[in-house]
Amino acid sequence: MICYVHINIDENLPFKIKSSLRNYYTLVTEQNLDREKRSKYNITLTATDEGLPTLSSKKSVVLEVTDINDNAPAFGQSVYSTKVMENNSPGIALLQIYATDPDQGQNARISYFLIDSEVNGNPVSSYFSINTESGVIQSLRSLDYEQVKEYKIPVKAQDGGSPPLITNATVIVRVQDQNDNPPQVLYPVQTGGSLVAEMVPRSADVGYLVTKVVAVDVDSGQNAWLSYKLQKATDRALFEVGLQNGEIRTIRQVTDKDAVKQRLTVIVEDNGQPSRSATVIVNVAVADSFPEVLSEFTDFTHDKEYNDNLTFYLVLALAVVSFLLITCLVVIISVKIYRWRQSRILYHSNLPVIPYYPPRYSDTLGTGTLQHVYNYEVCRTTDSRKSDCKFGRAGSQNVLIMDPSSTGTMQRIQNEKSILDEPDSPLEVS
Repeated sequence: MICYVHINIDENLPFKIKSSLRNYYTLVTEQNLDREKRSKYNITLTATDEGLPTLSSKKSVVLEVTDINDNAPAFGQSVYSTKVMENNSPGIALLQIYATDPDQGQNARISYFLIDSEVNGNPVSSYFSINTESGVIQSLRSLDYEQVKEYKIPVKAQDGGSPPLITNATVIVRVQDQNDNPPQVLYPVQTGGSLVAEMVPRSADVGYLVTKVVAVDVDSGQNAWLSYKLQKATDRALFEVGLQNGEIRTIRQVTDKDAVKQRLTVIVEDNGQPSRSATVIVNVAVADSFPEVLSEFTDFTHDKEYNDNLTFYLVLALAVVSFLLITCLVVIISVKIYRWRQSRILYHSNLPVIPYYPPRYSDTLGTGTLQHVYNYEVCRTTDSRKSDCKFGRAGSQNVLIMDPSSTGTMQRIQNEKSILDEPDSPLEVS
């Protein structure tokens, strides 16, 4: 008699028993398993027979679910934002991004990267860098608020699975303004050499608008709030400057006693900490007619041009004198060095000295004079200790040539009077 055995699963688990042959059973999954929800199952199987009474036994099976790369990294937020003060030091850390992956092992290992993009025509990687392991984003250069006020940096987190899964996010870096720019005066324009003046008639009443100083500041916020002050003036009792608008107005009635040429110095300050400033010079002509203004301000311009020309000529003269002085010093030093070298060359020279005797040479020692002019030929051999001197009468030569190595002397030659009477006979000198 064949006994049938039935197997049941005690708990409500996503498994079932499937039988293909009698008393052979297979444990199969009844639905998809998710390791991230439950990675381990303890399954208790109960086998029961059909007898009376029924008998049974139990068996426990431990099932572990292995991981596959089915989950992409997840950021805590899709957009990150941070602030940084402009003119920052390169290499400063801005913020850290973080992503998680519920997978296991290599599938959960996350790396961070910058996504290729451009900022002002330059790759974003030339402005920022990211640590692939920690996700810390750093600034590679000093940022300038006046150039770029906000950076949007696309980033991605990538796991180590095969194939890898990727998730993107955006990092926004807002640059905060620093008071690093002084105000810039737009009007009146400072033209350098030429002179621009505002006309004020002598009939002008109190509050007459002379001109308006216009300035801007490329900074933002309170760093760009400008105020105007009158720093110096030819007559401070005649003009005032609006603190907020920069308008220059008269504060009393203009009289005939007021000078035609009025010079005002206006300072423009921003509200930054510390504040920065710029100054502008405003020339005002108090006159009723243009010829009067022209005559006054033309003299002023000529005086300025005369001073500029005088300065130029003085500098030019100083340069010429300095050049001549340096040239003279160089020439003198060169001559000194040349003479010194020549004297050293002559002092160390080993060349024989050939004396020159003038015509009708006379002995200064008082031993007498040569009545006749002779040519002397000295003949020597390298292996002889004797020298032969040959005397001959010459018709017109007055030069005495003598071998410096000869052992004979002039006095001994003069003592041989008998031999001198024979010009063709040789003289032997021992």
